[in-house]
Amino acid sequence: MGDPARTHATLADYADAHARGEVVELIDGDLVPRAMARPAHGTAQAKLGALLDRFNRGRGGPRGPGGWWIMTEVEVLYPQTSEVFRHDVFGFRRDRLAARPESTPVTDRPDWVAEILSGSTARRDLVSKQRTLHRHGVPHYWIVDPEHETLLVFRHGPDGYVSVLNAGAGDVVRAEPFDAVEIDVGEIFGHEPA
Repeated sequence: MGDPARTHATLADYADAHARGEVVELIDGDLVPRAMARPAHGTAQAKLGALLDRFNRGRGGPRGPGGWWIMTEVEVLYPQTSEVFRHDVFGFRRDRLAARPESTPVTDRPDWVAEILSGSTARRDLVSKQRTLHRHGVPHYWIVDPEHETLLVFRHGPDGYVSVLNAGAGDVVRAEPFDAVEIDVGEIFGHEPA
């Protein structure tokens, strides 16, 4: 049983913190400060965004398959659970959302989310956030682990996320939903391409 005296933070508490300039997430009723990224985390976030830039445009053309809006570090509201996450990298299919979401926090459900693990975020990324994303029907969830240089790819299933790919530095993969192109997993962690 939980602590009956515990007070859960609300969306109003989140809005107040945001108005004070605090960078926080609202996870499981807690206002959680967003920690400064370590170099390995920052590298993985930047490299992942760069590797997926071929998708971050309208469909087709010589620069890549396109078809996505891809963003980093923008708050997303999950209304069923009254939570607000600041995802490392996430995106929306343009065939579902013709215009880039502009609200703060974003109120549209992402089609793909990637979280980059760190010691302070691993439990929330692997348990709390994953549970919330599944409940809200986010089709694809990636976990990027800079410490172990691994990429875990999950697809939404009726009873939870289903693991569809486990890869590490040295592997070249086609990872859904971006399986139109190959990704050298080591590049996410700053390795030179094979």
